[in-house]
Amino acid sequence: MPTVDYEINEHVATITLDDPARRNALDVESALRIIEICDEIAKNSTIGAVVVRGANGTFCSGAARELLANAGQDPAEDENFESMGLVYESFVRIGELPVPTVAAACGASVGAGVNLLLATDLRIVALDARIITGFLKLGIHPGGGHFTLLSQLVGREVATAVGLFGEEISGAKAEELRIAWQALPADEVEPRADELARTVARDPALARKAVASLRVQNARPGIPWAAGLALERPAQMWSLRRKHGGTTP
Repeated sequence: MPTVDYEINEHVATITLDDPARRNALDVESALRIIEICDEIAKNSTIGAVVVRGANGTFCSGAARELLANAGQDPAEDENFESMGLVYESFVRIGELPVPTVAAACGASVGAGVNLLLATDLRIVALDARIITGFLKLGIHPGGGHFTLLSQLVGREVATAVGLFGEEISGAKAEELRIAWQALPADEVEPRADELARTVARDPALARKAVASLRVQNARPGIPWAAGLALERPAQMWSLRRKHGGTTP
């Protein structure tokens, strides 16, 4: 069964992570499917907005543990290096979609799942949602341009507390910190995200033009996301090698 579902309804495409056994973790298969879906959305001019959601009460639990473990055994091995790169590319492609994107996040967003959450243009979260970077607690350096995404959205103080010190954020706190636009009861999250998406998607051509202008004009000075991703990658691969290669102190 596919671990990522995709449907289009009235100019809105919905991408659903659906891997209950691993709490919607990202692996090579799901990353490739997300990339494929993003290609289809980019080419389909009738789509005016995208909603990204997770099934079964979790948004995304991050990169699959076995993928991280394999990368840690030999980070420089071609397949391992490429596999990690595909996970990065999956949420980068969400962030680069030529249409407005809304995350509908219930339950936990962990590690790379936080990157996926932050990659969207707007976030609607459950009041009791849990946003947990968790990298350092697992003995892993952040990856995927994590610090860049956080810093550009909320500034250094929050990025430091969340990304470096591992502070967990509830959905309610995410709204307070402006990581999310709204925090709502869980059963209201997806209807609200869908409502927002349908509003902007009524005119797909205009939606695409407007979001492109927004992103250009809202870009903050500092390191680009792509540079942050490249900067973090060697350190993350080193940390995986140390954790899974038996050299952790």
